[in-house]
Amino acid sequence: MRFFGEAHYAFIERRKAAYLISSIAIAVGIVAMVFNLLDPNLRNWQRYGVDFTGGTLVQVDLDVDGITTAQVREALGGASGPEVQRFAEGSDFVIRAPLDAESDVEATREAIEGQLGAAFGEEAVTISLTELVGPRIGEELQQKAALAILFSFVLTLIYLAIRFEFRFGVAAVIATVHDILITLGFLALFRVEIALPTVAAILTIVGYSLNDTIVVFDRIRENFGKKGARKEEQIDLINRSINETLPRTVLTSLTTLVVLLALLVVGPALIRDFAVVLILGVVIGTYSSIFVASPALVEIRRRFGEGKGQDRKRRPEPARA
Repeated sequence: MRFFGEAHYAFIERRKAAYLISSIAIAVGIVAMVFNLLDPNLRNWQRYGVDFTGGTLVQVDLDVDGITTAQVREALGGASGPEVQRFAEGSDFVIRAPLDAESDVEATREAIEGQLGAAFGEEAVTISLTELVGPRIGEELQQKAALAILFSFVLTLIYLAIRFEFRFGVAAVIATVHDILITLGFLALFRVEIALPTVAAILTIVGYSLNDTIVVFDRIRENFGKKGARKEEQIDLINRSINETLPRTVLTSLTTLVVLLALLVVGPALIRDFAVVLILGVVIGTYSSIFVASPALVEIRRRFGEGKGQDRKRRPEPARA
C-alpha cells in the first residue's frame, strides 16, 4: 500500500488507450457470439446449460478406483453424449442430458444407468439424484436475470441522482454495461457454460462494479465541493480523486482475488466456472471504475455542462461598485 499511498498517476490522460482496449475486447466478444450463433452444434450466442435449455440432471456415484471424467464421458457416448462434470473430488458425477421428445426423466435415467453399468459394472453404479429442468423454467430464469440487471441500473440512476447528480449515475451505468459486455464476450469466446452459478456471478459483478465506482465518485464529489476546487483543472481534480482512493481499490480487489483464487484451486468443480467469472469480473470492475467510469464522467461534463449544483458553486460573484 505504500506504493499507492502517494500515487500521482495520470489516469484520465490515458483514457483514449483505455477506450481502444475496451473496444477491442467488446468487439472480440461480439464476434465470438456471432460465431456461436452460426455454429450448427450450438445455434445460440452463448453455451447455455441444462438450467436454461431444459433437460435431465442425474447425479451418480461410481465406485471405481481412479475413475476420470473422460472415462465417464466416453462411456456415455463421448463428445456427442451428455455433459459430465465431477462433483467435488470424490466418485460423484453430475450428468446433464438435454431434453428428448422421445424419452422422459425415467427413460433418461435408465439409459444413463445402463450405459455406465455396461462400462463399469452394475454394482459400481448408484444413482443418488434425478431432476427435470423444463425449458420454460430456463426461459423464466433468463428473463429474471435480465430484469434483475435492468432493475439494478434503474436503482443506481435514482440513487446517484439523489446522492450525487444524474450524470454520476449515467457514468456508473456506462461502466457497468461495459463490464457485463466484456464478461459475456469472455463466456462466448471460451464457451463457458451458462448455468445458475454463472448468472449469480454476473449479478455479483454488477454489484461489485457499482460499489467500486461509487467509492471513486464519492471522493470526486467531495473534492469538487472543497474550497479552491474552482481553481483546479477538472481532469487534475478527478485524477487526484482516483489516486486518493487507489489504495482502498487495490486492497479490496486483491483481498477478493485471493479468496476467489483459493476457491478456484481447492473448491469443487461445480463452482469453478463461478469462480472464474468472478475473478474476471473483479479485474474488469476495478479497471472500469478507473478507466471507464471516471473518463465517462469527464466526457459527460464536457458535453453537457457541469450540472446545476456545480454551476451554482462556480458562478462568479457580481462585481462590486
